[in-house]
Formats: sequence, C-alpha cells, structure tokens
Amino acid sequence: MSSLSYLNLSSNQLSGLIHDVFANMSSLALLDISYNPFEGGIPASICLLCSLRHVLVLGCNLTSGQLSEFVQGCSACVQNSLQSFDLSNNQLAGSLPNLTSFSSLEILTLSENKLSVLDSIGNFSSLKELYVDQNQLRWMIPESIGKLSGLYVLDLSGNLLSGRIPEGIGQLSSLERLVLSGNQLSRSIPETIGQLSSLQSLDLSRNLLSGRIPQSIGQMSGLGFINLSMNRLEGEISETHFSKLFNLDELDLSYNSLLEFNVTSDWIPPFQLNYLSLRHCKVGPDFPKWIRTQKGLSNLDMSYGDISDVFPSWFWSLFGDTPTIDLSNNQIRGTLGSSEAVSFSGVEVRFSSNQLEGPIPSFLSKASYLDLSDNKFSEVTSFLCSANVKISKFLDLSANHIPGEVPDCWRHWVNLELLDLSNNSFSGKIPSNIGCLLRIKTLKLRSNRLVGELPSSLKNCTSLNVIDLGNNTLSSSVPEWLGVSLSKLVILMLQSNQFSGSLPSQLCHLARLQILDVSVNQISGTIPKCLDNLTSLAQEGNSNLTIRHSFNTSEAEPPMSSLYYEDDATFMWKGTLSSYKSTLGLVKRIDLSSNRLTGEIPSEITHLVGLVSLNLSRNNLSGKIPLEIGKLKSLDSLDLSRNKIGGRIPTSLARIDRLTYMNLSYNHLSGEIPTGTQLQSFDPSFYAGNPQLCGRPLEACNPEGTGRPNVSSDQADPDELITPGFYISLGLGFAIGFWVVCGSLIFKRSWRYAYYNFLNALNDWLYVRVALIRRQLKDMLSGQS
Repeated sequence: MSSLSYLNLSSNQLSGLIHDVFANMSSLALLDISYNPFEGGIPASICLLCSLRHVLVLGCNLTSGQLSEFVQGCSACVQNSLQSFDLSNNQLAGSLPNLTSFSSLEILTLSENKLSVLDSIGNFSSLKELYVDQNQLRWMIPESIGKLSGLYVLDLSGNLLSGRIPEGIGQLSSLERLVLSGNQLSRSIPETIGQLSSLQSLDLSRNLLSGRIPQSIGQMSGLGFINLSMNRLEGEISETHFSKLFNLDELDLSYNSLLEFNVTSDWIPPFQLNYLSLRHCKVGPDFPKWIRTQKGLSNLDMSYGDISDVFPSWFWSLFGDTPTIDLSNNQIRGTLGSSEAVSFSGVEVRFSSNQLEGPIPSFLSKASYLDLSDNKFSEVTSFLCSANVKISKFLDLSANHIPGEVPDCWRHWVNLELLDLSNNSFSGKIPSNIGCLLRIKTLKLRSNRLVGELPSSLKNCTSLNVIDLGNNTLSSSVPEWLGVSLSKLVILMLQSNQFSGSLPSQLCHLARLQILDVSVNQISGTIPKCLDNLTSLAQEGNSNLTIRHSFNTSEAEPPMSSLYYEDDATFMWKGTLSSYKSTLGLVKRIDLSSNRLTGEIPSEITHLVGLVSLNLSRNNLSGKIPLEIGKLKSLDSLDLSRNKIGGRIPTSLARIDRLTYMNLSYNHLSGEIPTGTQLQSFDPSFYAGNPQLCGRPLEACNPEGTGRPNVSSDQADPDELITPGFYISLGLGFAIGFWVVCGSLIFKRSWRYAYYNFLNALNDWLYVRVALIRRQLKDMLSGQS
C-alpha cells in the first residue's frame, strides 16, 4: 500500500500489539486508529512516515509514558510534517506533553484526559488550535499564555482552573474562539479582552466571575457568539456594550441576577440575533422595546426578568414563528391577544407564573410545548376545543382560575404526552373521552372539585407513568384495571378523595411503581399481601434523582429537537405538606394512612427494601409489627400511629440507621423499647398512648421483666389507688356517715337533748380548764418577778 494516503481503522475491535504494518505506507497522510483496544501505545513504524500530516489516536488508553516514547522515536521528517495530533479520551496525566519538537504542529487536541498542570503552555508557540477541555487542570491560567500569538482557538473548558483570567489574554491578537467555560475562574473580566479584535466566539459561562462586564467588548466587531451565563456579574448593561457588535448572532447573559439592562426606549441594536437568553437578568420593569427590532429569533428567553408591564399587542406578529419563547416568572399582565391574522408555528411556549388573564388564544394549541400555569386564565373551552391542534405534546394549565367542567374535547389532542389541569376549580366528572390520549405519560388533575369514578377509558392510556388525582371528591372503589392495563405507572396518587372498598390486589402488578398514595379515603379491608411484587420498591437505591420524560418537538425524522420534563409531586412527608421535583426519584413511598384498613401488617411488606417512607397511620390495623421490619434499611420515615397494633417493638427496628422520623403513638404496644441510637433519640410523644411501653426515652422498665414501667418501693403508684371505684366509695361513705349521726339526732329527742347537754358540759369544762391554766401561768410569772 505504498500509494495509500488515507487510512481510517477507528471504532473496531482491533487488539494486541501493532507491529510494522505501516512501515511501507510511505504516502500516508492521515491515520486514524481511534477507539480500538490496542496494546503498547502508538506503533513505532509511524515514526518513519515522512508524509504523515494528521494522526488520530482517540480512546486507546494511551498513557503519558507511551506518548513520550513515541515522541522520542519520531524521525526529523515526521516532526517537521505533522500538522494535527488528536489524543483525546486517553489516560494522559500530569503536565502538558512536550511536543515542541513538532515544529509544524498546528492543531493539538488533548480533550478528556487527566492532565492537571498548564505550566508549559507557552512552549506551543506554533499552534493555531489547542484543545485541553474536560481534563483536571488546576490553579491559575499562567500569564505565559500570551506567547501563543498565532493561536486561533483556545479551549480550556470543563476543568478546575481558578483565580482571575490573566491580563495577557489580550495579546492573543489572532484568537477567533475563546472557551473557558465550566471552571472556577473568579474576579472580573479583564479590560484587555477588548483587544481580541479577531475574536468571533467568547464563552466564559459557568464560572465565578464577578464585577462589571467591560465596555470594551462592544468594540469587538467580529464577535458573533457571547456566553457569559451562570456567573456573578453585576452592574448595568448599556448601548456601549453593543456599539460595534454588528455580527452578533447569539447572546446569553442568563443567571446573572445582578445584571441590569439600562438602554434608552428608542435604542436600535446594531445586530440581528438568532438566540437571546436573559434569564434571571433584570430587563424590566417595562417590556423591552428594542426586542421589536429582532425579527429572526429562534430562541427568546426573558424569564425571571422583573417585567411588570402589560403584554404587548405587537408580540405575536413579530414572534409568532419563533420556535422557543420563555417569558415565565415575571409579572406580565393583560391578555394574550386574539388569534386574528396570526400564523403561529411555535414549538415551545412558556408563560407560567405571570398575571395573564382572559381567554387563551386558540392558535396556541399549535405549540408542541405550552406552559401557562400559575396565571389568571378563566376560560379554556374555545382553546381546548380548537380544530388547530396538531402536534401538541405538553399542556400545563395548572394553578389558574378555571371553573366549570373539564371540556370534552380530547379527541383532538391525540399526541399529548403531558396534561396538567391541577389546582383549578374544575367540577363535575372526568370526561370519558380523556381515554383518547393514547400517548399520555403524565396526567395531573389534582386539587379540583371532580366527582364520580375514574373513567374506564383510561385503561387505553397504556403509556401512563404518572397519575395524580389527589384532593378531589372522586368516589367508588379503586379500579382493578389500574394494575392490569397501566403497567408502566411510576406514581399513583389518589389521596384525599372518597374512594371506598378494598385495595385491589391487581395493584401488585405495577412493577415500576415508586410512589403509592391512597391516604385520606374510606378504603377498608386488609393490606394486600402481594406488595412484595412491586419490583421497583423491592430494589434498594435509585440512580435517578428525577423522574424525567423526554419527547420530540417535531414529527420530522430525525426530530428537530427534544424537550425534557421533570415530574413533581406534592404530598405529606413527616407530617408536613412538601413538594418534590429535583429529588423525586429518590422518594420511594407508600402511604395508606387515614383509611379504614383492618387486619395485620403483612410480613411481605418487609421485602420492599427500597422504601424510603411508609405511612400506615390512622387505620384499624391490629396484630404485631412484622419481626423483620429491620430489612427496610432505606427507611427514612415510618408512621404506624393511631392503630391497634400490639406486642413488642421488634429489635430489628433499631438496626435501621437512616430512620429520622418514627411515630408509633396510640397503639397497644408493650414491653421495652429496643436499645438503638435511633429509637432512643425520638421524642417521647412518638411513643405516647402505649401505657404498657417502657424504656428510654420513656420511664424505665420494671427490673422483674414484666414489661411495665418501673415504680420505686417507697412510692405508691397513683394509678393503683386513684380509680373510679375509689371516688364512688368515698361518696357513699360520706353520705352514710352523715345520715347515721345527724339522722339519729333529728328523729330521737332524748338523744338530741343528751347530745346538747354533753356539748354544754364539755364547753363548761373547757372554759374552767383554760381559766385555771391562765391563772397558774400568771402566778408563775409574778413569782419570778
């Protein structure tokens, strides 16, 4: 193959040592051996190929020592010919490798290694592109970086660099792309950055930069991309910052909450943006008028922007075709306007947490993702029953003021994957044709005034992951088909309704279930013994913090883009109403509290080792606590209070070291509380109402082992004397004694006279005795004087 100039062997399973197979390929200009399990490093035969210009050795577990051997063995002609060297995703560690002998090297890629020191960066004076991103670089960026005067691209993102950006950065006069994102750089952006007259892309996002943005940035006329998001920048943004940015296409200043736009109302920017994100920047209180000049936006994000203005009437005529619009979490008021002459094809629209009211324009039903939650909308029928519905997949109208019945128009929304109508004033029954939502994954109708039973048509929605119907007035029994047809359920929340009957054993078929909440209902019968079939709860731990859904925003192949939605849930946790989202995937729980359940706690429940919370309180459960409850080692909260559970507390319960909340009060428990750090640390009130229970933190137990509280020998137990019988006997004794004495004196005259004579005689005797004693005392005192 002496004439071969291009050889690509990447992404195979070639293994073992590479011998001299390349020695005769004298014309080879490009060699790619990436992502193969080779041994022994880069083959020595490559060192003799004088025509070689480009070498790619990605993902081959190459070490720093193996690279040094290759460099030392390379002939002078290879050192003078090699132009690009890609060593990404290997095991290179320590300082940057010494490749200064490669005098023609223009592109060096060291991404995704374990390099930690940048001290020799000034030696690469001939480089045009240097990529050392996704490593472990520490300390500060050295001032010697200014020596790389011919550099076009510098990417040090995704490292641990700290300190300030060096002033010498301004000496890189040829630099076109600077990427320092994802580090720990601090202090202010140097003014010298404005000297980078050739710069086209600037990314300093995800650092700790503070202070003001230099106005010199406005002089970089070639700049097309600016990303300073996720820092601590502050101060005013004025027209000067953009004065010569004629080519600016993307601007991201998001998550700098102390940045404030201060431009005149008639300012006309010199640029036409494609992407604009000012999330968590102060752009209000007025709706910025300069936005009207930006007619080609594909992304507009001014959420959390302190805007308290009226929604502008011109908005949809300008941004009706903008794929992504986010104005959420402001105080924008007024209506969204009419649907006349609006050609809308938006993909993602987020207007949540504002003060918008009135009807929802029907053209918004064309949005693939629509979030209008937490506003003041009151009429949705014309919107939901619009014939324009085509690709809508996400609809959130929660926390509005919507009254009346849920519209019966769901046949149009066949692609919908999430529907949230919770926290409104909907009444009546859940419409039966809601079962037409065959692709629905999340259904939330929580906190309304819905009545009746669950429509059986929901069994057609076999993709459902989340059902939240809590805080309504739904009745009838929990349907069996929930566990038969909806096998993908992860969250089932039916709390605070009027469901009755028994819990169907078919719920045990929900192998993916992580949250089951049917608390505060009228459910009777026993707890199903098959709960150990809930596979997800029977597995300890969970690698996913969130319960996330993704869906494509376009039906095109391949999809234009995809969105992610993280489910949230609100429920009672340790006696407090709490909401979870970012950690919802970790909260594996069963809550059957405040029902009419009877019988024993099934021992099978102890197989659910992944449970984090178990609440069976306020029922009529009897029997004993399962002896092997200590198997629930992930348990953080346990509430069995206000039942009729008897027997001793199992000793295994003391071995659950993660338990931070436990309530066993008002049962029939007896004996000594098992010794364990957790059980003795709980408040005594969590054991109250169990008179036969003893041991810390309650009273000490009787040393005889009777399981009763110990009472000392010199102190009577007041409970053994002061009883209801004692008070009855006291009253009867007083009444009988009174009438025996006083009745005899009243009805027998001779006794009464004798009693009076006795009292007179006693009075005379006492008088004489007192007079004699006084006389004797007086004589004694006078004799002493």
